[in-house]
Amino acid sequence: MKLLAKECKVMLMVDNVGVIVDSEGQPVGGSLVFSEAPETMGEIGAYVVVVRSGKLELYHKKSGNYVQRVQIVGEVGSPCVVADEEDGRGKLVVVATGSKVMCYRKVPSEEQIKDLLRKKNFREAISLVEELQNEGEMTRETLSFVHAQVGFLLLFDLRFEEAVDHFLLSETMEPSELFPFIMRDPNRWSLLVPRNRYWGLHPPPSLLEKVVDDGLTGIQRAIFLKKAGIETAVDDEFLQNPPSRADLLESAIKNMTRVLEASRHKDLAPSVCEGVDTLLMYLYRALNRVDDMERLASSDNSCVVEELESLLSESGHLRALAFLYASKGMSSKSLSIWRLLARNYSSSYLNDSHGANHLQDTINSISSDQETAVMEASKILESSSDQELVLQHLGWIADINQLLAVQVLVSEKRTDLLPPDEVIAVIDPRKVDILLRYLQWLIEDQDSGDTRFHTTYALLLSKSALDANEKEHVTQNPEVVNQKEINISDRWNNSIFDTHVRERLQFFLQSSDLYDPEEVLDLVEGSELWLEIQAILYRKLGQETLVLQILALKLEDCEAAEQYCAEIGRPDAYMQLLEMYLEPMNGKEPMFKAAVRLLHNHGEMLDPLQVLERLSPDMPLQLASETILRMLRARLHHHRQGQIVHNLSRALDIDASLARFEERSRHVLINDESVCDSCHARLGTKLFAMYPDDTIVCYKCFRRQGESTSVSGRDFKKDTLYKPGWLVTR
Repeated sequence: MKLLAKECKVMLMVDNVGVIVDSEGQPVGGSLVFSEAPETMGEIGAYVVVVRSGKLELYHKKSGNYVQRVQIVGEVGSPCVVADEEDGRGKLVVVATGSKVMCYRKVPSEEQIKDLLRKKNFREAISLVEELQNEGEMTRETLSFVHAQVGFLLLFDLRFEEAVDHFLLSETMEPSELFPFIMRDPNRWSLLVPRNRYWGLHPPPSLLEKVVDDGLTGIQRAIFLKKAGIETAVDDEFLQNPPSRADLLESAIKNMTRVLEASRHKDLAPSVCEGVDTLLMYLYRALNRVDDMERLASSDNSCVVEELESLLSESGHLRALAFLYASKGMSSKSLSIWRLLARNYSSSYLNDSHGANHLQDTINSISSDQETAVMEASKILESSSDQELVLQHLGWIADINQLLAVQVLVSEKRTDLLPPDEVIAVIDPRKVDILLRYLQWLIEDQDSGDTRFHTTYALLLSKSALDANEKEHVTQNPEVVNQKEINISDRWNNSIFDTHVRERLQFFLQSSDLYDPEEVLDLVEGSELWLEIQAILYRKLGQETLVLQILALKLEDCEAAEQYCAEIGRPDAYMQLLEMYLEPMNGKEPMFKAAVRLLHNHGEMLDPLQVLERLSPDMPLQLASETILRMLRARLHHHRQGQIVHNLSRALDIDASLARFEERSRHVLINDESVCDSCHARLGTKLFAMYPDDTIVCYKCFRRQGESTSVSGRDFKKDTLYKPGWLVTR
């Protein structure tokens, strides 16, 4: 049993196991397992000192970890006595043997840690610091400091992954401390590197290449010394399987990127952020990690363009350079690179497309690369209000993807609208779809009222509809069409319109009044397939006869013809339509059924006498007799109904005149007690007036009130008054 005075506890021994108990005999903490049963023991600070067989061993009380062993020279087998300080301060312990007395004091924690690091006992050093931190003897900053120190020692031992693990555990280490390992001094960030040599246990920073070379030299030296029987501090793993320089350098760069990637999420000074991102790009390029380079360049980064321009250009990483330019607002340079890449892809396609067996694979691969280039370029142009820049790059984008070219022109991200005249002038006339979509956007979304745009849009839609109709006839003949050519043509010249062009043309011609119908009519006139469109155009020109001829005689659309007459709203239009049905041109047979339909639906709009005069003698009587009879009856009914309405109106007028006369003729009795309803003065023999609501006022108040507003505030011009006697009662 050993009393632990500092904590007022007792250690109970069972063979080589010690258990610490409190004043109530309850175990606290873990058990201490010694290598063998101790002869005697003492206490010094947070540690227990045991002596056995001429050896002094040190164990931590709480964790039970073995810490240190000291050989007592020349005293093996002789009994020993260990005494510690009675006040429990834990600074000194005395070991007495048969021939000598030795005093041991606790070495400062920092010296213990340094000694462990020199001996490369890194885990023990970190464990010691953590224990001291838990006991409050060391701060969290010190733990971070030791982690960084261990990381540098491991770095120079070529154990890069372990080194970076410790760097990441350090909260005080600055990423700029690693800059000298990546870029040669002097450089843009040399002054940012803190001059912190830690405890001087590792060499000064140098390039990773030099660290690897020096480490390999040390390994070769250690192998030579080991053959001579001399032990070294180099790991046996390196001695047995010496790594190659390339593998070590790759491992060093990979793990260094881990530190810089983690540093990007920290709150750093702007200059340090620039160094982190720029050097991270350096490392990605060294590893040829293209995806990481492009992801970093396209994200919100602090890379210094001047440091990376020549590097990325010479190494051929133009996509990453284009992304970097774009992220820094250097749109012109970025677009130039995307344009160059797109043209290179196209040239590669032309050079490699001679083999028919690989044609489709080549097209798919080249198209994918071109699509990427044009997509990134379009993203830049969609938000750019630089008119010259947009128009400069619109052409090559349209050559690859017309839909993206349209998105560039109609983008809502742009603050200033591009001048329509200049945009239309720069669009290739052969790319009709782009011009159509742009004009559609101007007219429908921007509410443009420019007649030029409406006319041009109508003409282009008409031409596209005619071309589409012609292509339908051509493709119906499979003998003259090469299927392979159709596939390639569709791949490169696919239309960007999903809806049928003819339907869109017809809708626009009906809805717009700002285009020139004569120009459109000159284009589509003469084709029997476009009669309904011609009818719309003649309607815009006000040529009613031609419209009725197309609808009634050529298209034989009776419902549309009658609807058009209803829009005109004149009886002569219906009569004209009837004449066309009865006497069609070009030797066509009379359309008696259509004439009967017209008489049946709109007979009230026609004069029966005129109808009878125009009926053809050849018309079968049984077809029209019932309709004409009904029309005559309707006309008679309409006449008699008009007479009734006339007489009712006349009766109302007479009755209203009578009521007005009676109202103006009625008498009012005024006596000495009668007063004005406005000023309440006695009327007596004064002049007075009476309003329709039976209020009486003196003439003075009547002049002030006016003849339309009574004392109650009612305005008879706005709020008309009706009395039961004024209504028609006879």
